[in-house]
Amino acid sequence: METSKSTLKRQRTSERSRIKNKARKNEIATTEKTLRKALATNDKSNAQDTLVKICSLLDKSAKVGIIHKNKASRKKAQLMALAKAAEAKA
Repeated sequence: METSKSTLKRQRTSERSRIKNKARKNEIATTEKTLRKALATNDKSNAQDTLVKICSLLDKSAKVGIIHKNKASRKKAQLMALAKAAEAKA
């Protein structure tokens, strides 16, 4: 690999971005697990708060380019449908 100044800087910035992106994706996955657990235990207030939080995380991640905007939209629709089904079931 080349060792010019710009290449080395690009490697450093790419590594920082990779770490930040991975952390955001892990946060999304953890929040989704929390939501699914809250829906399974019929914890409505926690589920509602978590649903708002995950929608915000997905939108922000799509805005920055961590995930594709269609993936964010699809994931939000799936989770909303899951929440609606759990509410109707309870």
